[in-house]
Amino acid sequence: MVEEMRPAVFALALLVPAVAGAQPLAILAPPPADPFLGESAPEGPEPFGAPIGLYDPSGQAMRAFHESLRRAEAGEDQARVVFYGASHVAADFFPQLVRQRLQERFGDAGHGFVMPVRPWRGYRHLGGPTVEWIRQWSGLRIRAGSRAVEPLGVAGMAVETTRPTAWGRLDTAGLRAGRFVVHYLRQPGGGTFELRVDGGRPLRVPTSADAMAPGLETIDGLADGPHVLEVRARGDGPVRLFGVSVEREHAGVIVDTMGLNGARASSQLLWQQDLHEPALRSLRPSLVVLAYGTNESGDDSPIERYEEELLRVVGRVRGVVPSASCLLIGPSDRPLRAGGELVERPRTREIIEVQRRVARALGCGFFDLVEFGGGPLSMVRWAASDPPFAQRDLVHFTVRAYQRLGEVLHDAIMAGFTPARDEERGAPMALSGSGSR
Repeated sequence: MVEEMRPAVFALALLVPAVAGAQPLAILAPPPADPFLGESAPEGPEPFGAPIGLYDPSGQAMRAFHESLRRAEAGEDQARVVFYGASHVAADFFPQLVRQRLQERFGDAGHGFVMPVRPWRGYRHLGGPTVEWIRQWSGLRIRAGSRAVEPLGVAGMAVETTRPTAWGRLDTAGLRAGRFVVHYLRQPGGGTFELRVDGGRPLRVPTSADAMAPGLETIDGLADGPHVLEVRARGDGPVRLFGVSVEREHAGVIVDTMGLNGARASSQLLWQQDLHEPALRSLRPSLVVLAYGTNESGDDSPIERYEEELLRVVGRVRGVVPSASCLLIGPSDRPLRAGGELVERPRTREIIEVQRRVARALGCGFFDLVEFGGGPLSMVRWAASDPPFAQRDLVHFTVRAYQRLGEVLHDAIMAGFTPARDEERGAPMALSGSGSR
Protein backbone atom coordinates (compact mmCIF):
# COMPACT_ATOMS: atom_id res chain seq x y z
CA MET A 1 0.00 0.00 0.00
CA VAL A 2 1.20 3.51 -0.77
CA GLU A 3 1.71 5.67 2.28
CA GLU A 4 0.10 9.06 1.79
CA MET A 5 1.99 11.80 3.56
CA ARG A 6 -0.27 14.79 3.96
CA PRO A 7 1.86 17.64 5.28
CA ALA A 8 -0.44 18.76 8.08
CA VAL A 9 2.38 20.56 9.87
CA PHE A 10 5.30 22.23 8.12
CA ALA A 11 8.64 22.87 9.79
CA LEU A 12 10.08 26.26 8.89
CA ALA A 13 6.86 27.15 7.06
CA LEU A 14 5.66 30.67 6.49
CA LEU A 15 1.88 30.53 6.23
CA VAL A 16 0.05 33.28 4.45
CA PRO A 17 -2.66 34.78 6.69
CA ALA A 18 -6.03 33.24 5.97
CA VAL A 19 -8.42 35.24 3.86
CA ALA A 20 -11.73 34.22 2.38
CA GLY A 21 -11.15 31.62 -0.31
CA ALA A 22 -7.37 31.65 0.05
CA GLN A 23 -5.21 28.55 0.45
CA PRO A 24 -2.28 28.30 2.87
CA LEU A 25 1.10 28.74 1.24
CA ALA A 26 4.30 27.07 2.43
CA ILE A 27 7.67 28.61 1.58
CA LEU A 28 10.68 26.56 2.56
CA ALA A 29 14.39 26.64 1.87
CA PRO A 30 16.75 23.86 2.90
CA PRO A 31 18.28 24.89 6.24
CA PRO A 32 22.05 25.12 6.71
CA ALA A 33 21.71 22.67 9.60
CA ASP A 34 18.93 20.43 10.84
CA PRO A 35 16.91 22.35 13.47
CA PHE A 36 16.46 19.05 15.34
CA LEU A 37 20.22 18.78 15.70
CA GLY A 38 20.58 22.36 16.90
CA GLU A 39 24.05 22.98 15.51
CA SER A 40 25.93 24.40 12.58
CA ALA A 41 28.83 22.58 11.03
CA PRO A 42 32.18 23.86 12.28
CA GLU A 43 35.26 24.39 10.17
CA GLY A 44 38.39 22.29 10.44
CA PRO A 45 39.10 18.60 11.06
CA GLU A 46 37.20 16.68 13.71
CA PRO A 47 38.46 13.81 15.91
CA PHE A 48 35.82 11.44 14.58
CA GLY A 49 35.52 8.97 11.74
CA ALA A 50 38.22 6.48 10.75
CA PRO A 51 39.70 7.22 7.30
CA ILE A 52 38.73 3.85 5.86
CA GLY A 53 38.69 2.73 2.25
CA LEU A 54 36.29 0.60 0.26
CA TYR A 55 36.08 -3.16 0.38
CA ASP A 56 36.69 -3.92 -3.28
CA PRO A 57 38.00 -7.43 -3.91
CA SER A 58 37.91 -6.93 -7.70
CA GLY A 59 39.87 -3.70 -7.52
CA GLN A 60 37.59 -2.45 -10.32
CA ALA A 61 34.41 -1.33 -8.51
CA MET A 62 35.01 2.40 -9.15
CA ARG A 63 36.54 2.01 -12.60
CA ALA A 64 33.51 3.21 -14.60
CA PHE A 65 33.00 6.12 -12.20
CA HIS A 66 36.62 7.20 -12.50
CA GLU A 67 36.44 6.99 -16.28
CA SER A 68 33.42 9.29 -16.31
CA LEU A 69 35.25 11.73 -14.02
CA ARG A 70 38.18 11.83 -16.43
CA ARG A 71 35.80 12.68 -19.28
CA ALA A 72 34.24 15.41 -17.15
CA GLU A 73 37.68 16.73 -16.25
CA ALA A 74 38.54 16.87 -19.95
CA GLY A 75 35.36 18.86 -20.61
CA GLU A 76 33.79 16.05 -22.63
CA ASP A 77 30.88 14.73 -20.59
CA GLN A 78 28.99 14.66 -17.31
CA ALA A 79 29.47 12.24 -14.42
CA ARG A 80 26.46 11.47 -12.25
CA VAL A 81 26.18 9.92 -8.79
CA VAL A 82 22.81 8.63 -7.55
CA PHE A 83 22.45 8.13 -3.78
CA TYR A 84 19.65 5.80 -2.68
CA GLY A 85 19.12 5.03 0.99
CA ALA A 86 17.22 5.68 4.20
CA SER A 87 17.46 8.55 6.71
CA HIS A 88 21.26 8.85 6.60
CA VAL A 89 20.91 9.76 2.91
CA ALA A 90 17.64 11.68 3.24
CA ALA A 91 19.28 14.14 5.66
CA ASP A 92 21.55 15.09 2.70
CA PHE A 93 24.48 16.14 4.90
CA PHE A 94 27.08 13.69 3.63
CA PRO A 95 25.82 13.52 0.01
CA GLN A 96 25.98 17.32 -0.10
CA LEU A 97 29.62 17.30 0.97
CA VAL A 98 30.42 14.70 -1.70
CA ARG A 99 28.58 16.91 -4.21
CA GLN A 100 30.62 19.95 -3.21
CA ARG A 101 33.96 18.17 -3.35
CA LEU A 102 33.34 16.56 -6.73
CA GLN A 103 31.92 19.70 -8.31
CA GLU A 104 34.76 21.86 -7.02
CA ARG A 105 37.25 19.64 -8.82
CA PHE A 106 35.41 18.40 -11.88
CA GLY A 107 32.82 21.10 -12.53
CA ASP A 108 29.22 21.84 -11.61
CA ALA A 109 26.81 20.16 -14.03
CA GLY A 110 23.72 20.95 -11.93
CA HIS A 111 22.21 20.24 -8.54
CA GLY A 112 20.41 17.08 -9.61
CA PHE A 113 17.10 15.47 -8.74
CA VAL A 114 14.65 17.30 -6.46
CA MET A 115 10.93 17.30 -5.79
CA PRO A 116 9.00 20.40 -6.96
CA VAL A 117 6.68 20.00 -3.97
CA ARG A 118 7.87 18.87 -0.56
CA PRO A 119 6.55 15.27 -0.16
CA TRP A 120 7.01 15.23 3.63
CA ARG A 121 7.88 17.66 6.39
CA GLY A 122 11.56 16.78 6.75
CA TYR A 123 12.39 16.62 3.02
CA ARG A 124 15.48 18.67 2.21
CA HIS A 125 18.17 19.29 -0.37
CA LEU A 126 21.04 21.21 1.14
CA GLY A 127 22.44 23.84 -1.16
CA GLY A 128 19.63 23.15 -3.62
CA PRO A 129 16.70 25.15 -4.97
CA THR A 130 14.20 26.69 -2.60
CA VAL A 131 10.70 25.24 -2.75
CA GLU A 132 7.34 26.98 -2.57
CA TRP A 133 4.04 25.20 -2.89
CA ILE A 134 0.40 25.36 -1.97
CA ARG A 135 -0.85 22.65 0.39
CA GLN A 136 -3.01 20.82 -2.11
CA TRP A 137 -0.64 17.96 -2.89
CA SER A 138 -0.31 14.52 -1.30
CA GLY A 139 3.10 12.93 -0.82
CA LEU A 140 3.32 9.22 -1.66
CA ARG A 141 5.81 6.46 -0.84
CA ILE A 142 5.81 2.78 0.18
CA ARG A 143 4.21 2.20 3.58
CA ALA A 144 6.20 0.17 6.11
CA GLY A 145 5.21 -3.49 5.94
CA SER A 146 3.53 -3.20 2.53
CA ARG A 147 4.24 -5.81 -0.14
CA ALA A 148 2.26 -4.15 -2.93
CA VAL A 149 4.04 -2.79 -6.01
CA GLU A 150 3.29 0.91 -6.56
CA PRO A 151 3.87 3.47 -9.36
CA LEU A 152 6.43 5.72 -7.66
CA GLY A 153 9.10 6.55 -10.21
CA VAL A 154 12.88 6.86 -10.07
CA ALA A 155 13.19 8.07 -6.45
CA GLY A 156 10.51 5.86 -4.90
CA MET A 157 8.32 8.85 -4.08
CA ALA A 158 5.71 11.05 -5.74
CA VAL A 159 3.41 14.01 -5.20
CA GLU A 160 -0.11 14.00 -6.56
CA THR A 161 -3.09 16.31 -6.87
CA THR A 162 -6.47 16.63 -8.56
CA ARG A 163 -6.95 20.27 -7.56
CA PRO A 164 -7.10 22.96 -10.27
CA THR A 165 -5.31 25.49 -8.05
CA ALA A 166 -2.41 23.25 -6.92
CA TRP A 167 1.06 24.53 -7.79
CA GLY A 168 4.69 24.22 -6.83
CA ARG A 169 7.74 26.30 -7.58
CA LEU A 170 11.51 25.66 -7.65
CA ASP A 171 13.81 28.67 -7.42
CA THR A 172 17.46 27.88 -8.11
CA ALA A 173 18.38 31.24 -6.52
CA GLY A 174 22.20 31.46 -6.60
CA LEU A 175 22.55 28.15 -8.44
CA ARG A 176 23.03 27.91 -12.18
CA ALA A 177 20.76 25.78 -14.33
CA GLY A 178 20.23 25.44 -18.06
CA ARG A 179 17.81 22.54 -18.24
CA PHE A 180 14.90 21.10 -16.27
CA VAL A 181 13.78 17.50 -16.83
CA VAL A 182 10.39 16.79 -15.27
CA HIS A 183 9.52 13.16 -14.44
CA TYR A 184 5.81 12.33 -14.21
CA LEU A 185 3.27 9.53 -14.60
CA ARG A 186 1.31 8.99 -17.79
CA GLN A 187 -1.90 7.13 -16.94
CA PRO A 188 -5.48 6.51 -18.07
CA GLY A 189 -7.59 9.50 -17.08
CA GLY A 190 -4.51 11.55 -16.19
CA GLY A 191 -4.86 15.28 -15.97
CA THR A 192 -2.86 18.14 -17.42
CA PHE A 193 -0.21 20.31 -15.81
CA GLU A 194 1.62 23.41 -16.96
CA LEU A 195 5.29 24.29 -16.72
CA ARG A 196 6.50 27.87 -16.73
CA VAL A 197 10.10 29.14 -16.50
CA ASP A 198 10.81 32.63 -15.18
CA GLY A 199 7.19 33.67 -15.64
CA GLY A 200 7.25 32.97 -19.38
CA ARG A 201 4.70 31.26 -21.60
CA PRO A 202 3.27 28.06 -20.08
CA LEU A 203 4.05 24.67 -21.57
CA ARG A 204 0.99 22.44 -21.25
CA VAL A 205 1.74 18.74 -20.52
CA PRO A 206 -1.12 16.19 -20.82
CA THR A 207 -0.62 13.00 -18.80
CA SER A 208 -3.54 10.95 -20.13
CA ALA A 209 -2.46 7.69 -21.78
CA ASP A 210 -3.85 4.26 -22.64
CA ALA A 211 -1.65 2.61 -19.99
CA MET A 212 0.70 3.63 -17.19
CA ALA A 213 4.09 4.75 -18.49
CA PRO A 214 6.89 7.07 -17.40
CA GLY A 215 6.74 10.58 -18.76
CA LEU A 216 9.64 13.00 -19.29
CA GLU A 217 9.30 16.65 -20.25
CA THR A 218 12.53 18.51 -20.92
CA ILE A 219 12.94 22.27 -20.96
CA ASP A 220 16.41 23.02 -22.28
CA GLY A 221 18.28 25.74 -24.11
CA LEU A 222 17.92 28.07 -21.14
CA ALA A 223 20.57 30.68 -20.43
CA ASP A 224 23.01 29.25 -17.90
CA GLY A 225 22.04 30.97 -14.67
CA PRO A 226 19.38 31.12 -11.94
CA HIS A 227 15.83 30.23 -12.96
CA VAL A 228 12.39 29.68 -11.45
CA LEU A 229 10.37 26.64 -12.56
CA GLU A 230 6.68 26.62 -11.74
CA VAL A 231 4.36 23.63 -12.11
CA ARG A 232 0.60 24.08 -11.96
CA ALA A 233 -2.17 21.47 -12.25
CA ARG A 234 -5.26 22.26 -14.31
CA GLY A 235 -7.68 20.07 -12.35
CA ASP A 236 -8.89 17.92 -15.26
CA GLY A 237 -7.67 14.68 -13.67
CA PRO A 238 -4.99 13.34 -11.34
CA VAL A 239 -1.45 14.60 -11.87
CA ARG A 240 1.39 12.60 -10.32
CA LEU A 241 4.91 14.05 -10.39
CA PHE A 242 8.04 12.01 -9.66
CA GLY A 243 10.51 14.89 -9.50
CA VAL A 244 12.65 17.33 -11.46
CA SER A 245 16.28 17.03 -12.53
CA VAL A 246 18.02 20.40 -12.34
CA GLU A 247 20.94 20.34 -14.77
CA ARG A 248 23.39 22.47 -16.72
CA GLU A 249 24.56 21.91 -20.28
CA HIS A 250 28.17 21.79 -19.13
CA ALA A 251 30.71 19.12 -18.36
CA GLY A 252 30.97 18.34 -14.68
CA VAL A 253 29.31 16.33 -11.95
CA ILE A 254 25.69 15.89 -10.81
CA VAL A 255 24.86 14.24 -7.47
CA ASP A 256 21.29 13.08 -6.81
CA THR A 257 20.05 12.52 -3.25
CA MET A 258 17.10 10.08 -3.19
CA GLY A 259 16.80 9.07 0.45
CA LEU A 260 13.59 7.94 2.14
CA ASN A 261 13.27 7.94 5.92
CA GLY A 262 12.62 4.44 7.24
CA ALA A 263 13.35 2.76 3.90
CA ARG A 264 14.82 -0.66 3.38
CA ALA A 265 16.62 -1.98 0.33
CA SER A 266 13.67 -4.27 -0.36
CA SER A 267 11.46 -1.18 -0.77
CA GLN A 268 12.96 -0.83 -4.24
CA LEU A 269 11.38 -4.13 -5.24
CA LEU A 270 7.99 -2.44 -4.72
CA TRP A 271 8.70 0.45 -7.09
CA GLN A 272 6.90 -0.41 -10.32
CA GLN A 273 9.66 -1.76 -12.50
CA ASP A 274 8.50 -0.46 -15.87
CA LEU A 275 8.36 3.07 -14.42
CA HIS A 276 11.51 3.04 -12.31
CA GLU A 277 13.94 1.38 -14.71
CA PRO A 278 13.53 3.69 -17.76
CA ALA A 279 13.73 6.72 -15.47
CA LEU A 280 16.95 5.53 -13.81
CA ARG A 281 18.41 4.69 -17.21
CA SER A 282 17.55 8.20 -18.44
CA LEU A 283 19.75 9.73 -15.73
CA ARG A 284 22.82 7.97 -17.17
CA PRO A 285 24.47 7.48 -13.77
CA SER A 286 28.18 6.82 -13.47
CA LEU A 287 27.86 5.56 -9.88
CA VAL A 288 24.83 4.21 -8.01
CA VAL A 289 25.09 4.15 -4.20
CA LEU A 290 22.77 1.96 -2.12
CA ALA A 291 22.98 3.00 1.56
CA TYR A 292 20.63 0.67 3.41
CA GLY A 293 20.81 -1.72 6.35
CA THR A 294 20.27 0.30 9.53
CA ASN A 295 16.50 -0.21 9.48
CA GLU A 296 16.91 -3.87 8.50
CA SER A 297 19.10 -4.40 11.58
CA GLY A 298 15.93 -4.15 13.69
CA ASP A 299 13.97 -6.70 11.65
CA ASP A 300 13.45 -10.31 12.69
CA SER A 301 13.03 -11.91 9.26
CA PRO A 302 15.54 -14.63 8.33
CA ILE A 303 18.88 -13.22 7.24
CA GLU A 304 18.71 -15.55 4.22
CA ARG A 305 15.62 -13.68 3.05
CA TYR A 306 17.44 -10.37 3.47
CA GLU A 307 20.33 -11.61 1.36
CA GLU A 308 18.03 -12.90 -1.37
CA GLU A 309 16.19 -9.57 -1.55
CA LEU A 310 19.39 -7.54 -1.54
CA LEU A 311 20.77 -9.63 -4.40
CA ARG A 312 17.60 -8.87 -6.36
CA VAL A 313 17.81 -5.13 -5.64
CA VAL A 314 21.48 -4.79 -6.57
CA GLY A 315 21.09 -7.15 -9.50
CA ARG A 316 18.25 -5.04 -10.84
CA VAL A 317 20.34 -1.88 -10.65
CA ARG A 318 23.27 -3.61 -12.35
CA GLY A 319 20.94 -4.79 -15.10
CA VAL A 320 19.40 -1.37 -15.71
CA VAL A 321 22.67 0.61 -15.78
CA PRO A 322 25.36 -2.02 -16.43
CA SER A 323 27.97 0.59 -17.34
CA ALA A 324 27.72 2.33 -13.94
CA SER A 325 29.85 1.64 -10.88
CA CYS A 326 28.04 0.33 -7.81
CA LEU A 327 28.61 0.96 -4.10
CA LEU A 328 26.90 -0.44 -1.00
CA ILE A 329 27.07 1.52 2.27
CA GLY A 330 26.37 -0.66 5.28
CA PRO A 331 24.32 -0.05 8.42
CA SER A 332 25.47 2.30 11.16
CA ASP A 333 26.15 1.03 14.66
CA ARG A 334 22.82 0.56 16.45
CA PRO A 335 23.27 -0.70 20.02
CA LEU A 336 20.64 -2.98 21.52
CA ARG A 337 19.37 -2.57 25.07
CA ALA A 338 19.32 -5.91 26.87
CA GLY A 339 18.94 -6.43 30.61
CA GLY A 340 19.46 -2.76 31.31
CA GLU A 341 22.72 -2.66 29.32
CA LEU A 342 23.64 -1.56 25.83
CA VAL A 343 25.12 -4.41 23.81
CA GLU A 344 26.13 -5.01 20.21
CA ARG A 345 23.20 -5.81 17.92
CA PRO A 346 24.03 -9.21 16.36
CA ARG A 347 21.98 -8.62 13.21
CA THR A 348 24.07 -5.56 12.30
CA ARG A 349 27.14 -7.77 11.90
CA GLU A 350 25.10 -10.29 9.86
CA ILE A 351 23.91 -7.53 7.52
CA ILE A 352 27.45 -6.27 7.05
CA GLU A 353 28.60 -9.77 6.13
CA VAL A 354 25.71 -10.13 3.65
CA GLN A 355 26.50 -6.78 2.02
CA ARG A 356 30.15 -7.74 1.63
CA ARG A 357 29.13 -11.00 -0.05
CA VAL A 358 26.69 -9.24 -2.38
CA ALA A 359 29.27 -6.58 -3.25
CA ARG A 360 31.81 -9.29 -4.07
CA ALA A 361 29.32 -11.31 -6.13
CA LEU A 362 28.09 -8.37 -8.21
CA GLY A 363 31.27 -6.35 -8.60
CA CYS A 364 30.34 -3.50 -6.27
CA GLY A 365 32.33 -1.70 -3.61
CA PHE A 366 31.34 -1.74 0.06
CA PHE A 367 31.79 0.98 2.69
CA ASP A 368 31.55 -0.21 6.31
CA LEU A 369 29.77 2.46 8.33
CA VAL A 370 30.36 0.65 11.63
CA GLU A 371 34.10 0.51 10.99
CA PHE A 372 34.05 4.19 10.02
CA GLY A 373 32.43 5.05 13.36
CA GLY A 374 34.92 3.06 15.42
CA GLY A 375 33.32 -0.37 15.72
CA PRO A 376 30.41 -1.87 17.68
CA LEU A 377 28.97 0.34 20.47
CA SER A 378 30.83 3.38 19.12
CA MET A 379 27.52 5.26 18.97
CA VAL A 380 27.38 5.20 22.78
CA ARG A 381 30.79 6.83 23.02
CA TRP A 382 30.08 9.44 20.36
CA ALA A 383 26.68 10.40 21.80
CA ALA A 384 28.38 11.10 25.15
CA SER A 385 31.31 13.04 23.71
CA ASP A 386 31.63 16.82 23.88
CA PRO A 387 30.79 17.92 21.29
CA PRO A 388 28.56 14.95 20.41
CA PHE A 389 28.97 13.10 17.13
CA ALA A 390 25.92 10.85 17.52
CA GLN A 391 22.32 11.57 18.38
CA ARG A 392 20.72 10.36 21.59
CA ASP A 393 18.73 7.81 19.59
CA LEU A 394 22.08 6.03 19.02
CA VAL A 395 21.17 5.60 15.34
CA HIS A 396 21.89 8.92 13.63
CA PHE A 397 24.97 11.10 13.53
CA THR A 398 25.18 14.85 14.17
CA VAL A 399 25.87 17.38 11.43
CA ARG A 400 29.63 17.48 12.04
CA ALA A 401 29.76 13.68 12.03
CA TYR A 402 27.84 13.42 8.75
CA GLN A 403 30.21 15.93 7.22
CA ARG A 404 33.18 13.87 8.34
CA LEU A 405 31.46 10.87 6.75
CA GLY A 406 31.20 12.84 3.51
CA GLU A 407 34.93 13.60 3.62
CA VAL A 408 35.95 10.00 4.25
CA LEU A 409 33.50 8.59 1.69
CA HIS A 410 34.69 11.08 -0.93
CA ASP A 411 38.28 10.03 -0.36
CA ALA A 412 37.32 6.35 -0.46
CA ILE A 413 35.54 6.53 -3.82
CA MET A 414 38.36 8.65 -5.25
CA ALA A 415 41.15 6.31 -4.13
CA GLY A 416 43.20 5.19 -7.12
CA PHE A 417 41.82 7.89 -9.41
CA THR A 418 44.25 9.06 -12.05
CA PRO A 419 43.45 12.42 -13.65
CA ALA A 420 43.15 13.11 -17.34
CA ARG A 421 46.43 14.04 -19.02
CA ASP A 422 47.08 17.75 -19.06
CA GLU A 423 46.73 17.92 -22.83
CA GLU A 424 43.25 16.36 -22.58
CA ARG A 425 41.97 19.00 -20.19
CA GLY A 426 40.09 21.91 -21.59
CA ALA A 427 37.64 24.62 -20.63
CA PRO A 428 34.10 23.43 -19.80
CA MET A 429 32.19 22.78 -22.99
CA ALA A 430 28.50 23.16 -23.76
CA LEU A 431 27.19 19.61 -24.11
CA SER A 432 23.89 19.41 -25.91
CA GLY A 433 23.81 15.62 -25.70
CA SER A 434 24.61 15.20 -22.02
CA GLY A 435 22.44 15.04 -18.95
CA SER A 436 19.13 13.20 -18.62
CA ARG A 437 17.60 11.60 -21.67
